[in-house]
Amino acid sequence: MTTARLPPPGPSFVRGEELALRAAGTAPRRTIRIGMTAPSTTDDGWWLTLLFAFDDTGVVAAELVAPIAGPPALPPLMALGPVFAGALAGLVAEEGGRQQLRMALPPPADERRPWTCPLLVRLAVRWEPMRALTMGPAELAREVVVAFRRSLEAAGSPG
Repeated sequence: MTTARLPPPGPSFVRGEELALRAAGTAPRRTIRIGMTAPSTTDDGWWLTLLFAFDDTGVVAAELVAPIAGPPALPPLMALGPVFAGALAGLVAEEGGRQQLRMALPPPADERRPWTCPLLVRLAVRWEPMRALTMGPAELAREVVVAFRRSLEAAGSPG
């Protein structure tokens, strides 16, 4: 990995998830941890948080969860986003037929290698009003962390 390691942004707001990664060849299996920062809510109802994947040395690069054969040509969010959004279907508000969910990753050091960016996702979401009334922040956060793990699994490398 050529990406400088960032420290995790803090302890996870809810119990984190662990994800065992497949190993290529004779390399040992690795396990990463997944967490999220405490969410905040804007005046217009958007819920903001950071999702992160890390190991003992800091936030890992997205290329760690890419397929063993190598990262796809598309940016990481093209692989992670649809699975993440699908895992939260029914919880996220919709407007004009579109989910009110936004995700962003930090830019990679080398634009030609988009999967070298840290797995530190900025998330903005507006919850479906009835879900927001019946589920507490910790329950919603737990759903977000599980959805993030699922999206990392689907990216191709986890086993």
